[in-house]
Parts: sequence; C-alpha cells; structure tokens
Amino acid sequence: MGAYIVRRLLLMIPTILGIMAVSFLVIQFAPGGPVERIIAQMSGTNVDALTRVTGTVEGDFAGQGGVDTSGAEQEDDGVGGYRGARGLSPQFIAQLEAQYGFDRPPLERFASMIWDYLRFDFGESYFRDISVVDLVLEKMPVSISLGLWMTLISYGISIPLGITKAVRDGSRFDVWTSGVIIMGYAIPGFLFAILLIVLFAGGSFWSIFPLRGLTSDNFASLPFHLQVLDYFWHLTLPIIAMAVGAFATTTLLTKNSFLDEIRKQYVITARAKGLTERRVLYRHVFRNAMLLIIASFPGAFIGAFFSGSLLIETIFSLDGLGLLGFESVLNRDYPVVFATLYIFSLLGLIIGLISDLTYMWIDPRIDFESREV
Repeated sequence: MGAYIVRRLLLMIPTILGIMAVSFLVIQFAPGGPVERIIAQMSGTNVDALTRVTGTVEGDFAGQGGVDTSGAEQEDDGVGGYRGARGLSPQFIAQLEAQYGFDRPPLERFASMIWDYLRFDFGESYFRDISVVDLVLEKMPVSISLGLWMTLISYGISIPLGITKAVRDGSRFDVWTSGVIIMGYAIPGFLFAILLIVLFAGGSFWSIFPLRGLTSDNFASLPFHLQVLDYFWHLTLPIIAMAVGAFATTTLLTKNSFLDEIRKQYVITARAKGLTERRVLYRHVFRNAMLLIIASFPGAFIGAFFSGSLLIETIFSLDGLGLLGFESVLNRDYPVVFATLYIFSLLGLIIGLISDLTYMWIDPRIDFESREV
C-alpha cells in the first residue's frame, strides 16, 4: 500500500507540470493580455486610472514628461507592437512589460512560476490589490457552501433512491420516478434556476426566498440559530438548481450498478443459502455496486465545487470561485488563472488518490501492491 501511494504521489509531479505547461503554452498564443488590456482601457485618456492599475504614482512619470496622450493624431499603429498604443511612450510600455514580467523569455517566466508555486507562493492579482491566496480564501465560502451541500444532498437522496429502483425494477414506482429523473436531467440547471426565481424569489408569483447573496445584510447581528436559518434560507434555491442534474445522474448510475450486481451468480447463491433479502442486498451487493459510485465521486465533487456553479453563481449573485475564474480569464488576470488551475488540479489528483484508497476500504480484495500505475 505504501509503495502504491508513493508512486501515485510521484506521478502527480509530471501530471501537474504537463497541465501547467499546456495551459501556459495556450496563453502565449491567445490574443490580448494584461498590457494590451491596460492600453485598450487607458490609451490617450484616463491617466489617473492607468496610474492606479499599474501601481505607480504621477511622480514616477514626471521625469519622463508623464504619459503623452497627444499622439492620437500620429500615423503609427502602436508602440512595441501593441495596437491602440498611440500616444504612449515606449518607455512606459517597457515599464508595463517589466512590471508584469513580460520582458523575460517565456521559458524563464514559466520556470519562475513553477518554482514559486512549488513553494505555494502565488503572487498577487494583476488588477486587484490583493494576493491570490487571500482572493481565493475570500471566495471559498460560497463555493464550499454550494459544492459541499449539493454533493451531500445529491448522494444522500440518489443512492437510496437508486437502490430502491433497482430492487423494484420494472414496477410502477420505477417507471414514474424514472420519468421525473429524466426530466430533471434534461432541464439545464441555469434554466431551472431562472424558473425558481420567477416562482419563489419575487418574480411573477411568490417572494419567499432571497434573490442574491449567501447571507442577509444583518447576518452578523443575528443570534446563532437565526444565522443558521438565514444561511440555509439563502442556499435553498441555488442548491436545488444545482442538484437537479447531479441527482438524476447519480440515481441512474446507482440503479444500473446495483442491477448488474443483483443478477450475478453470487447473489443467487446467497439467496439459496437462506439469507434475507436485506442481508444479501446490504452485506454482499452493496460494497460491490458502490465501487462504481465511488469512482464517479471525485469528478462530480470537483466539478460541483469549483466549476459547475458558474452560471448559478451569476444568476443568484454569489461571488464564488466559479465566477472568479471566469472573470480572471476575461480580464487576463494570469496570476489568478494559473494559481487556481494549479490548486484545483493538485486537489483533484489528491482526491483521486483518496478515491482509489477508498476502494480497498470497501472491498479488501483489491490489492494495490500488485497493480502497476
């Protein structure tokens, strides 16, 4: 077991390097960037905003005569290859490139980034006056709330329901629940979220649940039991909207997995020995059928926790990691993009390892020492 864990941990190193290298290479060919974004926003007009974004003061440019915006009538297309940079001095463009590290070769920048990430030094956001770690921690409560509760509720309902459908396969209960499940799977989460808002959040019908945020404005002044109620009051609609698709997928996966196991010879043998149906189902079938469910858990958890909630966060005005990642890509905030990619990839690999180790806990017949990675 120990050797297998060590091999898996060592395999994480080239995997992470490959993910980061491919992502870094794609960024090199992607149009736009932090420098281009600042030039596009501030070219020839808003010197104050430009000074604020680049973290400099007006006195820094005094020796260079400030930022020359009088060149708007010039015929050249840009400075240093940047379109729209007319009127900005080459010295200022060079200063921007040096500030963001783009004055160095790509390979050197990549090596420096990996070395910093190995020491868990993720730097600061380009366009927010805050470190990447603090920014992620600031958005974490929303994503934890959505991902954790959605996963617990989804699995807590889907697994018992899937088992019941497998046991009562072909019955009237199985037929009508399958219809409801397929309908839930077919409805996009964001569309269902809009429907919930229209019905229950002050749309055209009732105003029962809040429309935005994770807590109320007076949350800090509420007693503890009311804080708990307020928290779940705000979470109700987003969790329902997110859980619809996952609920359907996990239920059908559980049913099919149990059906496959129930039809095997060892189940017939156990019944022939006089074991009760409950003992056969939960003592013999359960641990074998659950292996497939456990295998799907890491992907479902990571998807719900970090990326699957983007549209739900936007619709319900929840400022979480999904929205942060989307905005960072749009704004070319590369420290946030690469840091979150590194953190989430590493976490996904670790959860995958934990998932594999859970197999042995459920079924001791699995021997990792005899497996090749």
